[in-house]
Amino acid sequence: MPPESPVLTLDGPSGAGKGAVGQICAVRLGWHYLDSGAVYRALAHVLEKKSINIRSLDDVLKAAHEMNFECHPNPPEPARIIINGESAGAELRSEAAGEIASELAREPRIRSVLLGLQRNASRPPGLVTDGRDMGTVVFPQAVLKIFLTASPEERAHRRYNQLKLKGFDVSLAGLFQAIQERDTRDAERNASPLKAAADAVLVDSTDLTIEEVVTRVLNLLRTRLEIAGIDTVEQESGLT
Repeated sequence: MPPESPVLTLDGPSGAGKGAVGQICAVRLGWHYLDSGAVYRALAHVLEKKSINIRSLDDVLKAAHEMNFECHPNPPEPARIIINGESAGAELRSEAAGEIASELAREPRIRSVLLGLQRNASRPPGLVTDGRDMGTVVFPQAVLKIFLTASPEERAHRRYNQLKLKGFDVSLAGLFQAIQERDTRDAERNASPLKAAADAVLVDSTDLTIEEVVTRVLNLLRTRLEIAGIDTVEQESGLT
């Protein structure tokens, strides 16, 4: 990407806090925001609305090509997602949608189609994006790559609390098992497996508050921007 359009990537497993941290950073910076996982959840939603079987690859690819996706930061709530002109809410955040999205992400041809959609989200003054392969595949030239993690137990507790607040009937033990299974599946898949980029900064959020993680990330970003000689809207971005 050109210097005037820097990218901050936040990769890591489910429940590490990528979405919360990414949205806050985007708002404070005045940058655009992309929840890359929501792209796959959005496609899962489209397939359900159109009654398309996820095993019908040609139909899935056609739906992916035609999908219009918008993502807007909305902390402390989840990002506002607009799919084909319609707002989508809690249905994208269910465990079922997450499982379907994870299945879709295993197919290289689906990933290839959605890759262009994700890269198109990068535009001035900058982009904050979170996911599992943002720094390794989608934006390898990012000015700062963070790999955000937390213990499986802590991530299960966070997910449990989020879903209970939204009225979902969930089991903590079930969520812990699902997180472990998804971690394994994401790490072992052939297409863009979950891993830290070689030049990523590891941040463990297990014992940190969201604000502590945000502060650490923005301080790192300020340093990287200065080193790279990138002139951004720092005076208005929350970096000063």
